[in-house]
Amino acid sequence: MNIKLASPLQYDSIVDGEGIRTVIWTQGCPHNCPSCHNPETHDFNGGILMDINDIKKELSSNKNQDGITLSGGDPFVQPEACYEIANYAKELGLNVWCYTGFTFEEIINMSKKNAIYKKLLENIDVLIDGKFILQLKNFNLKYRGSSNQRIIDVKKSLESKEIILLEKYYTNTIGQDLYKRQNDMFI
Repeated sequence: MNIKLASPLQYDSIVDGEGIRTVIWTQGCPHNCPSCHNPETHDFNGGILMDINDIKKELSSNKNQDGITLSGGDPFVQPEACYEIANYAKELGLNVWCYTGFTFEEIINMSKKNAIYKKLLENIDVLIDGKFILQLKNFNLKYRGSSNQRIIDVKKSLESKEIILLEKYYTNTIGQDLYKRQNDMFI
């Protein structure tokens, strides 16, 4: 199975979720949010095709990553391939973050017509949902560009059938807190 990517995998990101991450930039986005910071990922005809088995090999060989981040574009436009990648990342013990312009509620509704959306969601730990809205842009937000976007604990939200936000990301302490990694390495 192939996936359309906007670029090769990006390793060692510290801005696309907590910890050290590998970012998978998907190609194609129906939202076209004004002032999006990745407008080159919107075109469904752009990007490069990559076999997901090659992505799995790269994920297996690249050590010292805490997790992967599915971004784009919009990963929910390619749910089958993103599910395969997210599921494999979980097998490797990595956590999975995902950025989407769809809301959690929209994804749940989409999954009523096609179960792959729910399968992908079940393999995501943290979902940043909602379109970027320029008028709500705020540089003091952690891991999101506009204040309408939510940082959701997916597992707890699916269990409780209501949105559970990860409150620790809603404090304005950027630069004042330290992420503690195993073996006492600080970032």
